[in-house]
Amino acid sequence: MTKSTTNTNPFYPIIIALLVVIVVFSWGIYQKLSDQPVGFSNIRNKSNSQKLSQLITYIDEYYVDTIQKEKLIDVAIQQILQDLDPHSYYISRDEMRRMNEPLEGNFQGIGVEFNIIRDTLVVINVVPDGPSDKVGLLPGDRILFVDSVVIAGIGLTNDDVFSKLRGEKGSKVIVEVQRMGSKEIIEFVITRDNIPINSLSSAYMINENTGYTKLIRFSRTTSEEFNSATEQLLTQGMKNLILDLRGNGGGYLNAAIAICDEFLIKNRLIVYTEGKSQARRNNYSTNTGELEDINVIIIIDQNSASASEIVAGAIQDNDRGVIVGRRSFGKGLVQTQLDLSDESAIRLTTARYYTPTGRSIQPYGIGIDYEEEFYQRYENGELEIQDSIHVVDSLKFITPGGNTVYGGGGIVPDIFVPFDTTYRTSYFTHVIYSGAINDFAFDYADKHRSELRTISPDDEGSYFVDGYKLSDAIFSSFLEYTAELGFKATKEDLRKSEAMVKNRLKALIARNIWGNEIYYKILNQMDTDIDAALKVAREEIN
Repeated sequence: MTKSTTNTNPFYPIIIALLVVIVVFSWGIYQKLSDQPVGFSNIRNKSNSQKLSQLITYIDEYYVDTIQKEKLIDVAIQQILQDLDPHSYYISRDEMRRMNEPLEGNFQGIGVEFNIIRDTLVVINVVPDGPSDKVGLLPGDRILFVDSVVIAGIGLTNDDVFSKLRGEKGSKVIVEVQRMGSKEIIEFVITRDNIPINSLSSAYMINENTGYTKLIRFSRTTSEEFNSATEQLLTQGMKNLILDLRGNGGGYLNAAIAICDEFLIKNRLIVYTEGKSQARRNNYSTNTGELEDINVIIIIDQNSASASEIVAGAIQDNDRGVIVGRRSFGKGLVQTQLDLSDESAIRLTTARYYTPTGRSIQPYGIGIDYEEEFYQRYENGELEIQDSIHVVDSLKFITPGGNTVYGGGGIVPDIFVPFDTTYRTSYFTHVIYSGAINDFAFDYADKHRSELRTISPDDEGSYFVDGYKLSDAIFSSFLEYTAELGFKATKEDLRKSEAMVKNRLKALIARNIWGNEIYYKILNQMDTDIDAALKVAREEIN
């Protein structure tokens, strides 16, 4: 098939860009080496495998110019792994800690959420009871100096921030900040500590009997976070649970199994893995689940991958709940992290995983061209029309309850919800993906922190969600701001996009004041996937 060189939908480039991010940076599904059968660490050298070492030695000794031998080896290893499949890759020694932090659930630093705004490091939020919170750092503070070295106005990057503010637990760092409304420079001495990285970004009662949880990854701490949140929701009368896995690229296999275990009665198959060097390994539910009597609705989309698909597949194949949304990404491979002698590592695809009915949701084969496959989904209209979803009859499976499910390319939802295009215009695309809406929301929140906290004085900003309406004056200021950036809204843009732009603005302003939970509360008010899930919840109760 020849790809068209033009496309009238302004979101297609964005969709493809997001797909590339998912493929390259998806957490995938990882297992610890200690979880693997004996044999991975006893690979014997063979004559052919010595060629690479011999080649590097020849280049090092005889090449016309001096080379960086270590860098050359890194490039060679990376190329070999990339030729295997998109999910096997090399992690250098310098990258190892940062790559593992989101999955391990913590890092060592000062405990701030930050953004770089106009070349200045700005504190967006501080971790409650974290090192910065304890010394009095506040959202909105501009960090100008770190250990007496100026960091403002020098082309600061995220990597620069990590290198300056992160460090060993117990070590100290001096930061000098300028606070909004004051010309005085304030100095703080902060003692670094362990900082949690949450995998659960929101959990609240969306109505009187339905809870909502948003999981953004599957890490070492996911089960603990999820259990703590759902315990609170149960005390508030939860009978249904919406588990939002949209955009969740995966993570640890054991974390996905633990989440499934909460919903399933004892001895139900959750997932099994199998590979050339790994015998079949079945994973069953135990009798420890606290949500076995709760109606569960899982929302997935085209960017739900790997461990997210294990959860959705286990719930679907055991006839335990309802899957809502669009066909998931389609990654049925398991990676194992194998450490190398210099503290670098490789993540190597070692097995496929299968849902309880025996489905592999890996499309076509290990060497799949994800961009081409996703392009075909888009061209076929699959994101908007249910009948366009391509399924293969030979990959049909039947659940114990008699429902038909399919393998061969992601999890097909029980209830299809089309990609919402009703509010999408070129103007909306530009202001969202240029970051203009984020910058405006931050500036507004920063200038009106005291006023906003007066409007909704509680820590959760509950009144702001339902009682606060974004004024016409604020929206007019936003339109003027985006016009100055070259994004001018037409009457048709406003007819289609105004309500959603206001919703996003309100949500982003709230996040800068109260955090992620209120952010999702506001976004979910205008979310067609959420509407569909709530409809299922109402039917389950009735």
